[in-house]
Amino acid sequence: MRVSVSWLREYVDLPADLPTGDLEQALVDLGIEVDSVVDLRESVTGALVVGEVLEIEELTGFKKPIRFCRVDVGAANGTGEPQEIVCGARNFAQGDRVVVILPGGVLPGDFVIGARKTYGRNSAGMICSAKELGLGDDHSGIIVLPPDTPAKPGDDARPVVGLDDVVVELDITPDRGYALSVRGLARELGHALGVPFRDPGLAPAPGGTAEPAYPVEVRDTVGCDRFAARMVRGIDPTAETPGWMSRRLTVAGVRSISLPVDITNYVMLELGQPMHAFDADRINGPLVVRRAEAGEKLTTLDGVARTLTAEDMVICDDTGPISLAAVMGGETSEVIGGTTDVLFEAAHWDPVMVGRTARRHRLFSEAAKRWERGVDPALPLVALERAVRLLTEHAGGTVGEQILDIDHVRPVRPVILPADLPSRRVGVAYSPERVVALLEQVGCTVVRGADRLAEDPGEVGVAAGAGDVLTVTPPTWRPDLTDPADLVEEVVRLDGYDRVPSVLPTAPAGRGLTWQQRRRRAVARALAERGHVEVLAHPFTAPELADQLGLLADDPRRAAVRLANPLSEEEPVLRTTLLGPLLGILKRNLGRGQRDLSIYEIGTVFHPRVGAGTPPAMGVDRRPTEAEFAAADAVVPYQPRHVAVVLAGDVDPGGWWGPGRAAGWADAVEAGRVVLAAADIPADRIEVRAVEYAPWHPGRCAELLVDGAIVGHAGELHPAVVAALELPRRTSAMELDLDALPAPPVAPAPTVSGFPPALIDVALVLDESVPAAQVEQALVEGAGELLESVRLFDVYASEQLGAGRRSLAYKLTFRAPDRTLTVEEAVAARDAAVALAAQRFGATLRGA
Repeated sequence: MRVSVSWLREYVDLPADLPTGDLEQALVDLGIEVDSVVDLRESVTGALVVGEVLEIEELTGFKKPIRFCRVDVGAANGTGEPQEIVCGARNFAQGDRVVVILPGGVLPGDFVIGARKTYGRNSAGMICSAKELGLGDDHSGIIVLPPDTPAKPGDDARPVVGLDDVVVELDITPDRGYALSVRGLARELGHALGVPFRDPGLAPAPGGTAEPAYPVEVRDTVGCDRFAARMVRGIDPTAETPGWMSRRLTVAGVRSISLPVDITNYVMLELGQPMHAFDADRINGPLVVRRAEAGEKLTTLDGVARTLTAEDMVICDDTGPISLAAVMGGETSEVIGGTTDVLFEAAHWDPVMVGRTARRHRLFSEAAKRWERGVDPALPLVALERAVRLLTEHAGGTVGEQILDIDHVRPVRPVILPADLPSRRVGVAYSPERVVALLEQVGCTVVRGADRLAEDPGEVGVAAGAGDVLTVTPPTWRPDLTDPADLVEEVVRLDGYDRVPSVLPTAPAGRGLTWQQRRRRAVARALAERGHVEVLAHPFTAPELADQLGLLADDPRRAAVRLANPLSEEEPVLRTTLLGPLLGILKRNLGRGQRDLSIYEIGTVFHPRVGAGTPPAMGVDRRPTEAEFAAADAVVPYQPRHVAVVLAGDVDPGGWWGPGRAAGWADAVEAGRVVLAAADIPADRIEVRAVEYAPWHPGRCAELLVDGAIVGHAGELHPAVVAALELPRRTSAMELDLDALPAPPVAPAPTVSGFPPALIDVALVLDESVPAAQVEQALVEGAGELLESVRLFDVYASEQLGAGRRSLAYKLTFRAPDRTLTVEEAVAARDAAVALAAQRFGATLRGA
């Protein structure tokens, strides 16, 4: 919302010397987001003056209409001669007063104005539109000043068009609909700056009369709980909108249309009450407020014919719908150039209904924006009084004595608030007196009583005898204050967010990573070290994926959980296998020029619970009970964690060194082995065997088993699957259930001896065909428990040793955990180790 500070000053006594920075900070401190604060006096530099159009010459022969104008700018140009200006606008005539910027001036956006020759004429300066001056978005024509403008040619135009003001542009959050008005913002600034505020919503207004201003029937008092109307007859249809009103509307971004319509928009911006003006002579019969009938048609003011649904609210006459209630009026009853009798309507509509209607018809009008955020139901009569007085003041006419007021508004529901709840929730000490004062400042009515408790004490965290309890009745303009938490927020907001300490909670002592977390990290690291690239896929898939993967009719992976509100209607179900989204990522990267790909993902899949019912309805006003938790958990899908790998292209690239090697089913199986090894599964517990299982090729698919239980599958994808998903031939994949793997055994901590070691080197001569690892194993077995470590440090071969013979030198370290070894014990252990190596491989000590 955009609003000028001068308009705000009518209702709040802002300091005359208030800096724009302080104004912005005051609004920010109240939780209102400020997009910009612009001092319009600084937005246009140079000579911006009032001009009077003396002559207009229509230039022809160009692609668009061009006018050559001679404009009287007084002595502002230094000569007193008429200023020659070329202009393309068509909405002004000879004798009109306009706004002119002379050469040397600079418009918003650093647009420098100069003198030049264009369209065969000399043009010195520019006749300005509202958009060019930064006053609004209307660029359909230039600004034409009202005939009663007191300024004469050559006078400074800034005060005339409102460029001597400060404009605040705000981004109002959905819970603060009251701030979409001058009334609401002025009240907020009065709170922030501690200055007097005069509420225009409390202006005196006559009540409803026995005889209505116009016959109206409200058939749905839920969708419309208040409907008020007043009539003004005999207005001057040629009356123009006064300049001050037009300027304020322009600053707010609202286009001036006609005086009656401009008044409704002005009152909406001022009070926050959307209104509508009907041409009373174009209404046929009594008005009926009701729900639309499915399929009814209505052409709204924007010229679009709309098909209505049964949830929309409409205002009808004998011809049918003439207004889409709370959103936009219809063409058949709009105020036109010859309107003399105006029926003003001000009502109160259901915010939920308005929000749904606006979204259904994609019609986000200024009125709908306010209705769906909440409007004060006490305003209709005040708004009508303001509107009829403005209309008769500027267009004459007679205000009808009859006033229609159909009122079904329910009283505001009180909220029970423990006086100490703000202190307990925020951590700042607020005395009960301070809490009461701040809530009354908002406009609440507060009654203190120690014995008043909420119906459900757990709702506000108070028990019997817990101290002061406040009964708070929010004002009618704050429909967002419905719970104790809302009142706590108001207390904190008005007292100052800056008073709330920023204290980080102390992190509890941790116990490190769980074995599941360590396993997942080990698996991810092992796959990355083998050249696979990790990706993160959305867990959503299309229903037809099961058919594309060739899953059998009874395959449990076909049973998927469907989302109630999917991000995309094309992918409304949760994945039961990682392969679907992973193959989609593979295809996307292939389409972007990648050819050799090996990607993996570790994530959860979702399987519906057998016999799961409907989740229980749980509110946010209290903590769910254990039974509600259990009932909700019983509906949550089973979510095992899987790991999957897909490969396409070359796993070993080719080049000058030779041909590459294409990825195949064996690489997918090896990826499964890598995962099992990283998960601390010993090789003797792993089994790999051939199997037929979709979506893999029947002859190139393996199942991975641990301790006889199937944990995953790997191999080459079925040719039909590859064709259906448009993937390269021989694309291979592996998927494994990490949660199905047994937990790793607990590794005992090593024993560290504090006694000195005995170091002995041995060099064994034996046949070169004997593997060094087997010799090492024999030394370990022969030496017994005293051997701490063994390390091969030399391999030697020569003619002296004989053909086919070699020497393997090992460093043996002996140590006892409870004593210092004697020389005899160390040598005996060494001899036992050498003896076993000699027995198995015919090894002899070198040099012996």
